[in-house]
Amino acid sequence: MAVGEQIAEVAHTHLGLSWSQSYARAKTLLERVRLPDPDAALRAYPHQLSGGQKQRVAIAAAIAAGPKLLIADEATSALDTIVQAEIVALIRQLVSEDGMTLLFVTHDIALAAELAERIAVFRHGELVELGATAQIVASPRHAYTRALLDAHLGLDAEPLLRQSGAFR
Repeated sequence: MAVGEQIAEVAHTHLGLSWSQSYARAKTLLERVRLPDPDAALRAYPHQLSGGQKQRVAIAAAIAAGPKLLIADEATSALDTIVQAEIVALIRQLVSEDGMTLLFVTHDIALAAELAERIAVFRHGELVELGATAQIVASPRHAYTRALLDAHLGLDAEPLLRQSGAFR
């Protein structure tokens, strides 16, 4: 299926829009997620897009029905650092503009600290720590959380702590 059809199908199915309205919504969404040349993207197939473009299309499809909750599971894990930053900024903007709640699943605690007001740390499917981001980053209680932070802190401590608000 072409990208436009995939996004339009969500709007058609969940919002009850006509197909022409659904395609118009798909184009608007591709513009919102900042895909260059949304008209061409509507006709493109996923294999014709880059990883970052595919992620933008996935985000457009995810918000096509106007959800109140956006679940982003490893939304940036296969992307390079620059594209990852763009996608994070885009998600943050869309969530803010649309008044959505974001549940961001990631193995990257630095990224979680950048995005989240609260962090839940799971290990082997079990919740081991839950709290405000600044508190978790500044004084983790569980050994696994400390290990995650130590792994990041060895690379570059200051941005994680500054972004989390722990030292603001």
